[in-house]
Amino acid sequence: MNRAAPFLPTSREEMERLNWDELDIILITGDCYVDHPSFGNSIIGRHLESLGYKVGIIAQPDWKTPESLLVMGQPRIGVGVTSGNMDSMVNIYTAGRRMRRDDMFSEDGKTGNRPPHSLPVYSQLARRAFPGKPILIGGLEASLRRVAHYDYWQDKIRPSMLLDTKADIMVYGMGERPTPEAFRRFANGEAPGGIRGTARLLGKNAAMEFDTSNYVELPSYEEILQNKDALMEQTKLIEANMNYYSASGMIQRYGDRLLVIEPPAEPLKPEELDRVHELPFARKPHPKYKGKIPAYESIINSIQAVRGCPGGCAFCGLVAHQGRAVMSRSTESILREADTISKQPNFKGIISDVGGAAGNLFGSSYDLERCKKCKRVSCIFPNHCPGYHCDGLAVLHTLKTLRKHPKIRKVYINSGIRLDLALRQPELLREIIAHHVSGHMKVAPEHLDAKVMKLMRKGTPEEFYRFMDEFNRITKECGLEQYIIPLFISNFPGCGAKEMKTVDDFLNKHRWSLQQVQDYIPLPMTMGAAMYYTGKAPDGTPIEVNRGLAERRPQIEVLKKRRTPYKKK
Repeated sequence: MNRAAPFLPTSREEMERLNWDELDIILITGDCYVDHPSFGNSIIGRHLESLGYKVGIIAQPDWKTPESLLVMGQPRIGVGVTSGNMDSMVNIYTAGRRMRRDDMFSEDGKTGNRPPHSLPVYSQLARRAFPGKPILIGGLEASLRRVAHYDYWQDKIRPSMLLDTKADIMVYGMGERPTPEAFRRFANGEAPGGIRGTARLLGKNAAMEFDTSNYVELPSYEEILQNKDALMEQTKLIEANMNYYSASGMIQRYGDRLLVIEPPAEPLKPEELDRVHELPFARKPHPKYKGKIPAYESIINSIQAVRGCPGGCAFCGLVAHQGRAVMSRSTESILREADTISKQPNFKGIISDVGGAAGNLFGSSYDLERCKKCKRVSCIFPNHCPGYHCDGLAVLHTLKTLRKHPKIRKVYINSGIRLDLALRQPELLREIIAHHVSGHMKVAPEHLDAKVMKLMRKGTPEEFYRFMDEFNRITKECGLEQYIIPLFISNFPGCGAKEMKTVDDFLNKHRWSLQQVQDYIPLPMTMGAAMYYTGKAPDGTPIEVNRGLAERRPQIEVLKKRRTPYKKK
């Protein structure tokens, strides 16, 4: 097995310092190379390295020429391609379809370092640079675009990314299980079929021979092009098969070709997640960067405790990528990472976050026998599943232990918490409010109209009002001055002027300023995107949808007029 590299090499000179004549695998990413467990490309690279592969990284190559990929020569086995930690279209464009002013994953936030639809651009570039080498695609852009999908920025239906990229295999989800298996098979000349957490596109002859009997058939690409309602049907079928414990594989026809999507990969066990996060990361950007990388600066002293989310919110793409099963690290692993952070230069005693999708999901557990029969889209909505357990005591123990660390002055929960769970976790809620709020606590009711919240799968307005009362009561009892930061979304499908006025009236009544505002973006493969595209709720009821900027602007202004440095008056 190779000794871990200080950084995975990005040039021939770095390979020579490691005494490597040839790489096994080259990973291409649209983000800067930050060797830290918050960056998916680095996790996969370090994981492959730990299995004995010689891995190099090409970050933000010049996509206009294949020569930009040849800086380390030809890989022995193959190439992995990702657009980065975000979908490239979300990274580049706003909800108003205008160019963003900065790129959080680029040096000094500079834009223009990645192309739109980065995944097919990089993949086709790799095909030209490395003819005959197998190409694996993965990351969030692959996960959200694994099937025919609605692309909001182009306002049209696009096929699976496997058609546009012409890749040999797609890994969807986080990738630690399927990625090494795919490269192992490539190295041994074995067929890559049947790997959970992957998708492949079969040609005419292979499609005719493929046994589809154990697969759920999605509407074909041609049917979705012709019938808007077919996208809604597809979305329901996909959501019913996201649960690892009960999911079937899926197929989708593209003329005489067949897209085969295997069931999701098994969630990592705590000890496996610990191992991934404790790989020998440098925990900083590659030294070739002289400026700051904003995404890194925001997580430099944070700890990712969990993956996955039980919520299934209609606007969110996280479940499609990380899964609905919450995977938690061990408290011991979190404490080891906190100790590592505390020894870094310039550490000022503050852990900025311990969380993931939310700070109070850690320690979630499931009745697996119930999960094996479950086709629900959420463990929490429209009611709390009796098979999902998260009393908050594991989080409570971890936070109290972190507070005792001699070099840590404060531990904050800046990833926010789920309101619906927090109201069921009274001991944890008191601990967080008393000790882990940096003056402002982020909570995300997303809306306050009951009908819109139901479409969002976000509980009820009453939960938010109850949470406000609890927050204010505990804050007062603790003698603290701290405030809630509520996050709201404008222009979600089904939200008209009347529904948005509910939010406006609330903000007026409480004289609240907002620190963050968000206009709705229909992410590919989410239920929200299907509602936006079809103009219908999941039950087929027509709903109001604001599409062009002129229609969207009034709701945007409701929130923007309050976007000031946060201060509750």
